[in-house]
Amino acid sequence: MGAQPHFVIVGGGTAGWLAAFIINDKARRLKLDARVTVVESSKIPTVGVGEGSTAALRVLMQYFNLNELEFFRETGATFKLGIRHKDWRRVGFTYDGPIDDPHQVVKPPQGAPSDYLNVYAVAAGRKLQDMHLFGPLLEQKKAPYAVKDDGTLLPLGPFHHAFHFDQARVGKFLKERSRGVATVDATIAGVERDGETGFIRALSLDDGSRLEGDFFVDATGFRKRIIVKELEAPWVSYARELPVNRALPFWIDIKEGDEIANYTLAWALEAGWMWQIPTQGRYGCGYVFSDEFKTPDEAHAEIERVLGHPVEVRDDIRFQIGRLATPWLGNCLAVGLASSFLEPLEATSIHGSIVQLMLFADNYLKHPGDMNDADRADYNRRIGRQVDDFRTFINTHYVTEREDTAFWSNVSAERLHPETKQRLALWKKEMPRREHFPSFLGGLPHVETQLHYPVLDGLGLLDPQLARAEMARDPKLRQFARETYEGLVREYRAAAAKALGHGDFLRHVNALG
Repeated sequence: MGAQPHFVIVGGGTAGWLAAFIINDKARRLKLDARVTVVESSKIPTVGVGEGSTAALRVLMQYFNLNELEFFRETGATFKLGIRHKDWRRVGFTYDGPIDDPHQVVKPPQGAPSDYLNVYAVAAGRKLQDMHLFGPLLEQKKAPYAVKDDGTLLPLGPFHHAFHFDQARVGKFLKERSRGVATVDATIAGVERDGETGFIRALSLDDGSRLEGDFFVDATGFRKRIIVKELEAPWVSYARELPVNRALPFWIDIKEGDEIANYTLAWALEAGWMWQIPTQGRYGCGYVFSDEFKTPDEAHAEIERVLGHPVEVRDDIRFQIGRLATPWLGNCLAVGLASSFLEPLEATSIHGSIVQLMLFADNYLKHPGDMNDADRADYNRRIGRQVDDFRTFINTHYVTEREDTAFWSNVSAERLHPETKQRLALWKKEMPRREHFPSFLGGLPHVETQLHYPVLDGLGLLDPQLARAEMARDPKLRQFARETYEGLVREYRAAAAKALGHGDFLRHVNALG
């Protein structure tokens, strides 16, 4: 093994280029004289579906000093301020989950429990979304910016927003800004492994050449070209509790003069749900369904029936929902869709990739010769827990009042994971608190109460009487929470009145370019 370690990333796309960016940057900071190469083939098309991120992507972009306005222009990005859930609790009922956290901007009284504002809102029967800046912005399809007289943009709050974008263009955006990363245009023909350790020594490429490396990142998406096809990493299936296993993606054009949504629409249908994700020119959409309850033809017919117009389905994607038991095996780390896949209900995919790569870089990155079994076991345990938490959170979305189709009756009766039931049982006794989510990602962002509250409240799974009892224990805190809630509602309504429309913001940004 040479003194200069060589990190080889197989597969470009969003996950591959995130890996290149993060590993290259961290290796430089550690003064690890490393080479980083991305192997990506121009022959393999990337699927240009609309995709959404969480705020983690924006935090990462700021860390790397990437220009956000260029990102909007070059990836067709739009704002994602939250998720609108339509027809989940019951047909005709809609709730919003804004992604900003008002607890961040209020200094709580000493000793106040976490999430006291959420508890107050539930106790008072008030809408959670109203005390969020992103609540009124989401309702009015506005950007979290105003524009000053001199044309400069003024952020309306300190909160990180997320993005929607054309996923095929994000990898390209990152690639163009990566410094010192080599690229090889090829596909993998074979893998050479060490006879004793089983570690990968080199890749044979389709052009007949051979690429040696010390550490390999598998970012080959659903193909799992190295981690499963070569290393046979075992798979942990979530099919039992997350029954959707198929998707029909399609596009809807944005009509001239229509305001662009600044949220992901997750619309519950007869055998699953439909996503609608706005980019600047069109909505990337898809029906994620269970083929146990509907054929693709029936699903296509249902899409056209609920939308009231024909759609051209662009693909029929079958997927396995679950995760690898060992995403880090030997000298290979799987990221992105090669590592796990969950239905795209809460944008866990890119979020998961960013957090996994940051965790790896912060805790385990060193010369590959110094990496050991304890490192691998520790990483795999943490990432297994992360994806299991995603699973439980998504599974919770299916605890609904709906029994109008065989799919919905089956899911709520037979598909709830024991951990979902356990958490809901706990939250019948006490309101959800941050302490209910043990920290195991070293402070990196994870699905905790901030994302759970709108979903639990929107599905009617929180008990207002319990919330009132908790608030009654501390009348001073209750008074503080009431005044704070009302103050935030006023302040954020006023801010929303000054905000640019979403389309106006995008036109402004594109004109600057």
